Amino acid sequence: MAKNSPPSGGPRHVAIIMDGNGRWAQARGRPRLFGHHAGARRVREIVSACPDLGVDYLTIFAFSTENWKRTQTEVSGLMALFRRYIVKEMRDFVKEGVRVRFIGDRTRLDQPLQDLMDEAEAMTRQCTRINLTIALNYGGRDEVARATKRLAQDVANGRLDPESVDEETLPRYLDTCLLPDPDLVIRTSGEARISNFLLWQSAYAEYEFVDTLWPDFTREIFTDVLRSYGARERRFGAVTA
Repeated sequence: MAKNSPPSGGPRHVAIIMDGNGRWAQARGRPRLFGHHAGARRVREIVSACPDLGVDYLTIFAFSTENWKRTQTEVSGLMALFRRYIVKEMRDFVKEGVRVRFIGDRTRLDQPLQDLMDEAEAMTRQCTRINLTIALNYGGRDEVARATKRLAQDVANGRLDPESVDEETLPRYLDTCLLPDPDLVIRTSGEARISNFLLWQSAYAEYEFVDTLWPDFTREIFTDVLRSYGARERRFGAVTA
């Protein structure tokens, strides 16, 4: 098998918790925001690699509902980075067939950023080569709470019969309602926790925790992780005969 050929039996949807930007920067004597900029550049490489590796959907965890607890300097710098990233990358994403979606609660984000997010989604709506979903001000529990509130409103307004509600109902109200569930969730930086990311959707996902800090997570490492996934047996609760 060629080094960068699509892994046999690889995942269709990969979700990534991009961790380690701050530590990467601090190890080089630089401020944390330096690491976030390096991490943003790494996103571009991994997105570009996905079509050749058989990945149709990539979901990345950019900013959590808990990240507001960080210093004002870091939060402000991250928001500025998101705005610059969207402006800088969107035209290239259109050329490369990358459809962009955002999930998370947008209401706490400033209006210029919300407008850029809307514009990016509109500009890339016809793209079909790779689906990139960016989780921005996202938390799994927050998502489920917001979805449950919308479901309850539909029940109260007579649009939904409560007796019909089952485990297939709630996903229609989630931010990810247009996406398949992730097959593989990767977390970089050596931390082995899921940090409130895609809690409902990842019920049967495979997990891979890698020691590499996100700015050092190359296409080659990504390919190796996908190959490892291809060697796993996914039974979804069943027993192989």
